[in-house]
Amino acid sequence: MSIHYYRDDLPDGLELGPVLAIDTETQGLNLQRDRLCVIQLSDGDGICHVVHFPTADYAAPNLKRLLADPETLKILQYARFDVAVIKRHLGIVLSPLYCTKIASKLVRTYTDRHGLGVLCRELLGVDLSKQQQSSDWAAADLTEAQLTYAAHDVLYLHRLKEKLDAMLEREGRVALAQACFDFIPTRAELDLHGWGDVDIFSHA
Repeated sequence: MSIHYYRDDLPDGLELGPVLAIDTETQGLNLQRDRLCVIQLSDGDGICHVVHFPTADYAAPNLKRLLADPETLKILQYARFDVAVIKRHLGIVLSPLYCTKIASKLVRTYTDRHGLGVLCRELLGVDLSKQQQSSDWAAADLTEAQLTYAAHDVLYLHRLKEKLDAMLEREGRVALAQACFDFIPTRAELDLHGWGDVDIFSHA
Protein backbone atom coordinates (compact mmCIF):
# COMPACT_ATOMS: atom_id res chain seq x y z
CA MET A 1 0.00 0.00 0.00
CA SER A 2 1.20 3.48 -0.90
CA ILE A 3 -0.47 6.77 0.04
CA HIS A 4 -0.02 10.02 -1.86
CA TYR A 5 -1.24 13.07 0.07
CA TYR A 6 -2.31 16.39 -1.46
CA ARG A 7 -3.93 19.59 -0.23
CA ASP A 8 -6.90 21.15 -2.04
CA ASP A 9 -6.44 19.37 -5.40
CA LEU A 10 -4.74 16.59 -7.33
CA PRO A 11 -1.46 17.49 -9.04
CA ASP A 12 -1.35 18.51 -12.69
CA GLY A 13 -0.98 15.64 -15.12
CA LEU A 14 -2.15 12.83 -12.85
CA GLU A 15 -4.07 10.27 -14.86
CA LEU A 16 -5.83 7.34 -13.23
CA GLY A 17 -7.47 4.30 -14.78
CA PRO A 18 -10.94 3.76 -16.26
CA VAL A 19 -12.32 2.31 -13.00
CA LEU A 20 -11.85 4.53 -9.96
CA ALA A 21 -12.60 3.74 -6.31
CA ILE A 22 -13.77 6.82 -4.40
CA ASP A 23 -14.65 7.64 -0.80
CA THR A 24 -15.09 10.79 1.28
CA GLU A 25 -14.54 11.89 4.84
CA THR A 26 -16.68 14.65 6.33
CA GLN A 27 -17.14 16.44 9.64
CA GLY A 28 -20.29 14.42 10.20
CA LEU A 29 -23.17 12.75 8.38
CA ASN A 30 -25.52 15.74 8.12
CA LEU A 31 -25.42 16.87 4.49
CA GLN A 32 -26.73 20.34 5.29
CA ARG A 33 -24.35 20.98 8.22
CA ASP A 34 -21.16 18.97 7.84
CA ARG A 35 -18.59 19.89 5.24
CA LEU A 36 -16.42 17.74 3.00
CA CYS A 37 -12.87 17.29 4.35
CA VAL A 38 -11.23 14.49 2.35
CA ILE A 39 -11.66 12.66 -0.94
CA GLN A 40 -9.61 9.53 -1.45
CA LEU A 41 -9.19 7.72 -4.76
CA SER A 42 -7.54 4.57 -6.10
CA ASP A 43 -7.50 2.95 -9.51
CA GLY A 44 -6.88 -0.48 -8.03
CA ASP A 45 -3.08 -0.45 -8.24
CA GLY A 46 -2.49 -0.38 -4.48
CA ILE A 47 -1.95 3.39 -4.43
CA CYS A 48 -4.34 5.74 -2.63
CA HIS A 49 -4.49 9.42 -3.57
CA VAL A 50 -5.79 11.49 -0.64
CA VAL A 51 -7.01 15.03 -1.31
CA HIS A 52 -7.36 16.98 1.92
CA PHE A 53 -9.47 20.13 2.20
CA PRO A 54 -8.32 21.78 5.47
CA THR A 55 -10.47 24.79 4.56
CA ALA A 56 -13.67 25.08 2.54
CA ASP A 57 -11.81 25.86 -0.68
CA TYR A 58 -13.18 23.45 -3.26
CA ALA A 59 -11.87 24.95 -6.50
CA ALA A 60 -9.89 21.72 -7.25
CA PRO A 61 -9.95 21.84 -11.09
CA ASN A 62 -7.87 18.67 -11.55
CA LEU A 63 -9.99 16.64 -9.14
CA LYS A 64 -13.21 17.94 -10.67
CA ARG A 65 -12.05 17.02 -14.17
CA LEU A 66 -11.32 13.47 -13.03
CA LEU A 67 -14.59 13.05 -11.15
CA ALA A 68 -16.68 14.49 -14.00
CA ASP A 69 -15.26 12.14 -16.64
CA PRO A 70 -18.25 10.18 -18.02
CA GLU A 71 -15.91 7.43 -19.28
CA THR A 72 -14.64 6.58 -15.79
CA LEU A 73 -16.63 4.11 -13.69
CA LYS A 74 -16.73 5.18 -10.03
CA ILE A 75 -16.90 2.47 -7.36
CA LEU A 76 -18.13 3.54 -3.92
CA GLN A 77 -19.34 1.93 -0.71
CA TYR A 78 -22.68 3.55 0.19
CA ALA A 79 -22.53 5.78 -2.88
CA ARG A 80 -25.70 7.62 -1.90
CA PHE A 81 -23.90 9.72 0.73
CA ASP A 82 -20.67 10.31 -1.18
CA VAL A 83 -22.50 11.33 -4.36
CA ALA A 84 -24.58 13.83 -2.39
CA VAL A 85 -21.66 15.38 -0.52
CA ILE A 86 -19.56 15.67 -3.68
CA LYS A 87 -22.48 17.28 -5.52
CA ARG A 88 -23.00 19.76 -2.68
CA HIS A 89 -19.38 20.88 -2.29
CA LEU A 90 -17.80 20.30 -5.71
CA GLY A 91 -20.86 20.67 -7.95
CA ILE A 92 -20.06 17.35 -9.67
CA VAL A 93 -22.62 14.61 -10.36
CA LEU A 94 -20.72 11.32 -10.29
CA SER A 95 -21.61 8.96 -13.12
CA PRO A 96 -21.44 6.12 -14.04
CA LEU A 97 -21.54 4.45 -10.64
CA TYR A 98 -21.13 1.12 -8.87
CA CYS A 99 -22.15 0.84 -5.20
CA THR A 100 -20.72 -2.14 -3.33
CA LYS A 101 -23.29 -1.77 -0.54
CA ILE A 102 -26.23 -1.94 -2.94
CA ALA A 103 -24.67 -4.90 -4.74
CA SER A 104 -24.18 -6.62 -1.39
CA LYS A 105 -27.79 -6.05 -0.37
CA LEU A 106 -28.98 -7.56 -3.63
CA VAL A 107 -26.97 -10.77 -3.30
CA ARG A 108 -26.05 -11.27 0.36
CA THR A 109 -29.66 -11.64 1.43
CA TYR A 110 -28.63 -14.10 4.15
CA THR A 111 -27.46 -11.18 6.33
CA ASP A 112 -28.31 -7.60 7.22
CA ARG A 113 -24.64 -6.62 7.58
CA HIS A 114 -23.29 -4.82 4.53
CA GLY A 115 -20.59 -2.51 5.88
CA LEU A 116 -17.17 -2.31 4.27
CA GLY A 117 -15.45 -4.13 7.12
CA VAL A 118 -17.87 -7.05 6.93
CA LEU A 119 -17.56 -7.30 3.15
CA CYS A 120 -13.76 -7.25 3.24
CA ARG A 121 -13.67 -9.89 5.96
CA GLU A 122 -16.14 -12.27 4.31
CA LEU A 123 -15.31 -11.85 0.64
CA LEU A 124 -11.59 -11.00 0.75
CA GLY A 125 -10.36 -12.35 4.09
CA VAL A 126 -9.15 -8.86 5.06
CA ASP A 127 -9.70 -7.29 8.48
CA LEU A 128 -10.00 -3.50 8.42
CA SER A 129 -9.43 -1.26 11.43
CA LYS A 130 -12.21 1.30 11.91
CA GLN A 131 -10.55 3.14 14.82
CA GLN A 132 -10.30 6.44 12.92
CA GLN A 133 -13.91 6.40 11.73
CA SER A 134 -14.82 9.09 14.26
CA SER A 135 -11.97 11.60 14.12
CA ASP A 136 -11.37 15.24 13.22
CA TRP A 137 -11.07 15.17 9.45
CA ALA A 138 -11.21 18.98 9.31
CA ALA A 139 -7.91 19.29 11.20
CA ALA A 140 -5.15 21.32 9.58
CA ASP A 141 -3.00 18.18 9.35
CA LEU A 142 -4.03 14.54 9.08
CA THR A 143 -2.29 11.85 11.12
CA GLU A 144 -0.71 8.75 9.67
CA ALA A 145 -3.51 6.73 11.26
CA GLN A 146 -6.13 8.87 9.50
CA LEU A 147 -4.38 8.53 6.15
CA THR A 148 -4.16 4.76 6.54
CA TYR A 149 -7.84 4.57 7.46
CA ALA A 150 -8.78 6.70 4.44
CA ALA A 151 -6.70 4.52 2.13
CA HIS A 152 -8.29 1.30 3.36
CA ASP A 153 -11.72 2.67 2.43
CA VAL A 154 -10.83 2.57 -1.29
CA LEU A 155 -8.00 0.08 -1.77
CA TYR A 156 -10.26 -2.99 -1.67
CA LEU A 157 -13.26 -1.74 -3.66
CA HIS A 158 -12.06 -3.08 -7.02
CA ARG A 159 -11.63 -6.58 -5.57
CA LEU A 160 -15.01 -6.38 -3.85
CA LYS A 161 -16.63 -5.40 -7.13
CA GLU A 162 -15.20 -8.52 -8.79
CA LYS A 163 -16.61 -10.77 -6.07
CA LEU A 164 -19.99 -9.03 -6.02
CA ASP A 165 -20.24 -9.03 -9.83
CA ALA A 166 -19.89 -12.81 -9.83
CA MET A 167 -22.65 -13.10 -7.23
CA LEU A 168 -24.93 -10.71 -9.14
CA GLU A 169 -24.41 -12.78 -12.29
CA ARG A 170 -25.09 -16.00 -10.40
CA GLU A 171 -28.36 -14.67 -8.97
CA GLY A 172 -29.51 -13.05 -12.23
CA ARG A 173 -29.58 -9.56 -10.72
CA VAL A 174 -27.06 -7.66 -12.86
CA ALA A 175 -29.69 -5.55 -14.63
CA LEU A 176 -31.50 -4.83 -11.36
CA ALA A 177 -28.23 -3.69 -9.77
CA GLN A 178 -27.46 -1.43 -12.72
CA ALA A 179 -30.89 0.18 -12.49
CA CYS A 180 -30.23 0.88 -8.79
CA PHE A 181 -26.80 2.35 -9.56
CA ASP A 182 -28.31 4.60 -12.22
CA PHE A 183 -30.85 5.93 -9.70
CA ILE A 184 -28.24 6.93 -7.09
CA PRO A 185 -27.74 10.54 -8.32
CA THR A 186 -31.50 11.11 -8.09
CA ARG A 187 -31.63 9.56 -4.60
CA ALA A 188 -28.72 11.83 -3.57
CA GLU A 189 -30.52 14.86 -4.98
CA LEU A 190 -33.61 13.99 -2.93
CA ASP A 191 -31.38 13.80 0.17
CA LEU A 192 -29.93 17.23 -0.56
CA HIS A 193 -33.43 18.70 -0.94
CA GLY A 194 -34.77 17.35 2.34
CA TRP A 195 -36.29 13.97 1.47
CA GLY A 196 -33.56 11.96 3.17
CA ASP A 197 -35.89 10.19 5.60
CA VAL A 198 -38.89 9.94 3.29
CA ASP A 199 -39.69 6.96 1.04
CA ILE A 200 -41.53 8.68 -1.79
CA PHE A 201 -42.48 5.29 -3.20
CA SER A 202 -44.38 4.16 -0.14
CA HIS A 203 -48.20 4.10 -0.04
CA ALA A 204 -48.44 6.34 3.03
